Amino acid sequence: MSILKGVGVALVTPFNEDLSVDFDSLTKLVEYNIENGTNYLVVLGTTAEAATLSDEEKKQVVDHIIKVNSKRLPLVLGIGGNNTLEVKKQIEETDLSAFEAVLSVSPYYNKPNQEGLYQHYKALASTGKNIIIYNVPSRTGQNVEAETTLRLANEFPNLFLIKEAAPNILQYFDILRKKPEGFNLVSGDDEYTLPVTLAGGNGVISVIGQGYPKEFSTMVQLAFEGKVKEAYEIHNKLVDITRLIFAEGNPCGIKVILTEKGIIKNYLRLPLVAASEGLYAKIKAEMAKI
Repeated sequence: MSILKGVGVALVTPFNEDLSVDFDSLTKLVEYNIENGTNYLVVLGTTAEAATLSDEEKKQVVDHIIKVNSKRLPLVLGIGGNNTLEVKKQIEETDLSAFEAVLSVSPYYNKPNQEGLYQHYKALASTGKNIIIYNVPSRTGQNVEAETTLRLANEFPNLFLIKEAAPNILQYFDILRKKPEGFNLVSGDDEYTLPVTLAGGNGVISVIGQGYPKEFSTMVQLAFEGKVKEAYEIHNKLVDITRLIFAEGNPCGIKVILTEKGIIKNYLRLPLVAASEGLYAKIKAEMAKI
């Protein structure tokens, strides 16, 4: 699955003022990323506000992205939850013919121990589908420890990749040092993208990347080529705005950038709210510097 290498972007879901899905803006967003060097698209991830979409809206978003993309970039579909049997059933029953893999977040709220996390992903692996493990403790309340990831990686070849977003970068490096051949890691934290890629990672599944696809994909490609100084020049230019977009939660910050670029409108669904006036002004000022 080396096809999932470089910059994948976790697409937002644009909304109209009445909070219906804005399919025209979604078309613009997909085209913008394809035209500016994004390597693959992640559909219905956390950044898509998927938790607030109905089943019918999810189907419409998926179908629309498949149609607009028209097989130009590889696609990944987010399917996750904290009911293992239901997630497994959903993976088995979903038509995944247009997708390279499923991105499945570790169970949230239940806070299973490491054995529970292992058994969860073992159950998903039994579907035979290509599964990306997604570890994001800040959202799930529980860390998938490196030892658990490596245990899964060694036992189930279709668990071929992890999107790692642990707060401790040493966990990324432990996985990269000890992983079996054929298993890879991408950063799930935009700011860790460059050091993790230089350490042997496969790039990133990014939020900021959809706002600055040309810059971010160039940075990662430079990292693959070992051009460290040039890559860090881009990294340093984007650090401040990367931090700003997460200051009031995701995806309110990236939606400011995409609004200012004329790609989407600045609407979110509750319980999320749009960026405050103060944050909006800071992001707009930082965009002007870039």
